[in-house]
Amino acid sequence: MKFLTGYVILFIMFFFGQAITASEDYNILIKNGEFKEATIVINKKLNSDNDLTDEDKLGLQFELEKMERIRKDFTKSSKEVISYINKYIPDITTADIISLEESMALEYKMIDGEKRYFNDAAPNLFKIDKRAKAIKKNIEKENIKKNGIRKFPLNKHISDIIEAQKNQDSSNVLPVMFKIKQSVSVDENVIPDGEVIRCWIPFPRDIEDRQVDIEIISTNPEVYILSDNSSLQRTIYFEKIAQDNTTATFTVEYKYTSYGMFIPIKTQEVRPIPKNRELLPYLLEEPPYIVFTEDLQELSRTIVADETNPYVIARKIFDWVDQNVPWASAREYSTIPSIPVYAYENRHGDCGIQTLLLMTLCRINGIPARWQSGWEFQPPRDSMHDWCQIYIEPYGWIPVDVTYGLRDSNNNDIRWFYLSGIDSYRLIFNDDHAKDFYPAKIYFRSDTVDSQRGEVEWRGGNIYFDKRSWTLDWEIIPIIGEFPSS
Repeated sequence: MKFLTGYVILFIMFFFGQAITASEDYNILIKNGEFKEATIVINKKLNSDNDLTDEDKLGLQFELEKMERIRKDFTKSSKEVISYINKYIPDITTADIISLEESMALEYKMIDGEKRYFNDAAPNLFKIDKRAKAIKKNIEKENIKKNGIRKFPLNKHISDIIEAQKNQDSSNVLPVMFKIKQSVSVDENVIPDGEVIRCWIPFPRDIEDRQVDIEIISTNPEVYILSDNSSLQRTIYFEKIAQDNTTATFTVEYKYTSYGMFIPIKTQEVRPIPKNRELLPYLLEEPPYIVFTEDLQELSRTIVADETNPYVIARKIFDWVDQNVPWASAREYSTIPSIPVYAYENRHGDCGIQTLLLMTLCRINGIPARWQSGWEFQPPRDSMHDWCQIYIEPYGWIPVDVTYGLRDSNNNDIRWFYLSGIDSYRLIFNDDHAKDFYPAKIYFRSDTVDSQRGEVEWRGGNIYFDKRSWTLDWEIIPIIGEFPSS
C-alpha cells in the first residue's frame, strides 16, 4: 500500500463508502448482506480498474476491511441467543423473537444467507426492551439482597460537588488524584520476527481546572514520542521489534489530578449563541459522524417545537435522548455508516452513539457541541466512556453526559447535574473525534472515531482488536488536605 499523509487518511475516514467513484454494485451487495459476492466485485475492481485513484483504492480496501469487522461483531446463532434469553424469559416464543427483531431490540444481520446476531444482542435486549429490562431488574434486585453488592454513591458525590461549588465559588472542585497504568499487548506471532511494531496509547491532555498535574512515572519501552498537549486525540508512541513466540507489550504509567465541575445555569440569563469564527466548526455537519438528514431535522422540530432559549432547547434534547435511546453495547463504530442515523433508526446505542446523536441535534439547533471521551471510574468499576460539551452564552463550554442522564433525585440540581456538570472520576483522552495521531498512523485505525484502547500497526498493515489485548489499571492516591468523595 502506498504510504499516504494523515490528511488523506482523515479525508477517507470522513467519506469512505460515500465519495468513491467506483461502481455502486458492491454497496447494494453489502447492504443486502451478500459479503462474499461484494468481496469478489471489489477485488475485481481493484485489480482491473486502472482509473482508480489512490483515494478510491483506499476506500475500496476499507470496504473489505469493514465486512471482516462486521463478521467479527455478528457471530451469535439463534440457538445461543435464545439460550441466553431463556435464563430470564423461559417461555419466550418464536413470535416474540420476531417482534423483538422488528422493534430493533434484538440486533442481527443476514450475512451470506445466514442470520447472525450481534455478539451482545441477547444481553442488550434486557437494556433496550422495557418488559425484558423490568424482568431482569427484579432478578438483579434479589441478587443484590443476597450478595450485598454495593454501588458507588454517585448521587452523594454529585451533591458534594454542588455544595463545594457554592462554598468555593468555583465551578471546578473536589480534586481526585489517580495513578494509571495502561498497556497494549500484541499476540505472539501476529507480526513476523524482526519487524517493527508501532503502537499508540492514548494519553491525557492537561486541561486547565479539569485535568492537571500529569506526570509520567514509567514506560516500556523507555523511548517514546509524546504528542503535543494541543493534540485533540493525544497519544504516547512506542516502537518495538517483534520476536517469534513472544507477546509484545507496551506500557505507560502516570498520575494526574481530575476535578469535578458544576455550572449552575440560570435560564433567564442565557443569551443567543454568538456568531464567531471560534464556534463555527462546532456547528457544522461532519459526515459520517454528524449529519443533518431530513429525518433528524424533523426529529429536532418535534423535540424543540417553538422554543428559542438555547439552554432550554438543550434540556429538551437531553431529556429526549435520555428517555428514548437507552444505553446498549455497540458494534465497532468503524462499521456504522452514520452513527446519529443509526441511533435514530435503532433507538439504542452506547455512550458514543448517544452522544453523537445529542451533538447532532444540538448543532441542528445552532448550539455548538464538541466531543470529549476517555474513561470513567465508579469505584471499584471502570469503563471506556464518551460524553461532550456544549456552548451556552454567557457560561461558555459546559459538560454534558447524556448517558448518565437524568438522575433519580427530587433535587433539581442533582437531577439535571449532567447537563452542566461532571463528576471527579474521569480520565479525558480526547477533545474531538477522528483526529490524526502524531506520529501519523499509516493504515486504517481499528477505532476510526475514538481513541481509548490504543492502536497498533506494522509494515504489513493495521493490527485489529482481535489480535491484541489492552488493560487500564488505576488507583486513587490520597491528596493531602483533600477528602475526595467516595
